[in-house]
Amino acid sequence: MVKLIINADDFGYSFGVNYGIIDSHVHGIVNSATIMMNMPGASHAVKLAKQHPSLKIGVHLVLTCGKPLLPDVKSLVDHHGYFKTLSQLKMGNDIDLYDLEREWTAQIEALYQTGLIPNHMDSHHHVHRMKAFYPVVKKLSDKFNLPVRKVGGLTDLAFYSDLFFDDFYGNGVTDKYFEELPSRIGDAQIIEVMVHPGYVDQPLLMGSSYNLQRIEETHILTDTTLPKIFELM
Repeated sequence: MVKLIINADDFGYSFGVNYGIIDSHVHGIVNSATIMMNMPGASHAVKLAKQHPSLKIGVHLVLTCGKPLLPDVKSLVDHHGYFKTLSQLKMGNDIDLYDLEREWTAQIEALYQTGLIPNHMDSHHHVHRMKAFYPVVKKLSDKFNLPVRKVGGLTDLAFYSDLFFDDFYGNGVTDKYFEELPSRIGDAQIIEVMVHPGYVDQPLLMGSSYNLQRIEETHILTDTTLPKIFELM
């Protein structure tokens, strides 16, 4: 049997996203989720996670959405105090690694302080794969004993899976996605698939360009029978 992790990103983004993730776990195939501890729905996500202990929980490290937890990480924010956008990071990276380490440490510790014990970490927009941030990712992974999502460009880390798929997204969200997945995994024994279920509420509609698509993801994730080769991890 191949072990399958279906991880819902963005837990904590909003109540609508949170409820979509929980429904996709209770009534579907999602078995893991990563929380954005800086977002307005984080405490609601924590409450739901405690009510559903069968859902594995990790940390969704944030650098490109909302505001930081710490007040004194100037290199991470714009002049309004919000995290810089992903496009701004790609245009020119002036992130102070000391600021980054302190903020991501605060996000991880904030989850521990809720009483939940994370079992892995990943990041919003996969920013943890940026080469400049590798020393911080490695240090935090080792310090907190948290395996990391296996995205391209990362080496010398403890990974959450042997193989990672990020294409159940946008046009890749199809009814046959999981039916066709066995033909793509080779000899990997632990697979992670990133998903984004959710219901559209005002914060999601106004804050994310990926909004209505989450309803379709939720539908598929709660209406799919996995091939017998897979065992939810």
